[in-house]
Amino acid sequence: MPTTDHLVETVTSLVEDAVTAPSMHNAQPWRFVHRAGTRVLALYGDPSRSLPAGDPDGRGLHLGCGAALFNLRVSAAHHGWDAAVELLPDPRDPWHLADVVLQEPGPADPGPADLYPAVRQRHTSRFPFSDERIPGEIVDGLRGAALLEGCRLIVPGSWHSDAVLDLVRDAALFESADAALREEIASWTRTGKAGEGPAIEGIPSYALGPRQYGVSAPARDFDAPRDLPGRAVAAFETRPQIALLGTMDDSPADWLRAGQAMERVLLQATLDGLSTSLMSQPLEWPELRALTREPGSLTGFVHMVFRFGYGPRGVATPRRPVGEVLSVE
Repeated sequence: MPTTDHLVETVTSLVEDAVTAPSMHNAQPWRFVHRAGTRVLALYGDPSRSLPAGDPDGRGLHLGCGAALFNLRVSAAHHGWDAAVELLPDPRDPWHLADVVLQEPGPADPGPADLYPAVRQRHTSRFPFSDERIPGEIVDGLRGAALLEGCRLIVPGSWHSDAVLDLVRDAALFESADAALREEIASWTRTGKAGEGPAIEGIPSYALGPRQYGVSAPARDFDAPRDLPGRAVAAFETRPQIALLGTMDDSPADWLRAGQAMERVLLQATLDGLSTSLMSQPLEWPELRALTREPGSLTGFVHMVFRFGYGPRGVATPRRPVGEVLSVE
């Protein structure tokens, strides 16, 4: 049994990797609790970092925390541990999202350690991608990554892809007409102006990417008021390559599974040389969310829309120090 100090050191390293996960507006809505002297690490959602206007049901919060949970699993495997996960272990506490027990791995159980190099390489790219098509074998690998986490990755046909992109544009119009939502987004955008939130969270101006010429690939524009001077304008790809991640059911446990699948797909795509971004906008509106699903699909509920392609990798966005998100009890 490792010493308490060694366990704390290991857990700290795992959490440092876990928190590189993406989250809605980079709100980082997670906290971790390590029970001293044990191999148990608990993951909690942080209600103080929820987004009441954009994420009233907590779907995005669960997705982000699920992504952090998957990164923790990858890091554990890299450090020679198997991470046994129990989702929603306490029915009395909905913010207690998971318990993770570090165990010795079996001889034929390498876990997801092969994905570890991508944990620090993966960044959201809000830049244009080329029109080069992604090989089918890479797409099949991304589908397989989602299946390993109990989810399905659907690559839509032409008409379905156009319909989803139309919904993304519709969501942008809804967003522009919702003052509370625009105010919330602005509160998580960091442009260097006085009075903004801390620089260890949110979306910094250097990660915004260029303003879009046309609307073929509507990455979310965190500078919709056009307050940032000198921002470049660029044409994006004419046929964005997108994929939809979904599950059969739509419970908090499904959202956590989808978050883990989302991160597994993103890490695999990064290793495959793809740039990635997430388009959650239509999924944030109940009246649009159901329309993203293809009629007759086995995917009952869509939780994320991915945009894949070849182009500039995104840049790292800030993260809170581990001391703010990990406590030892």
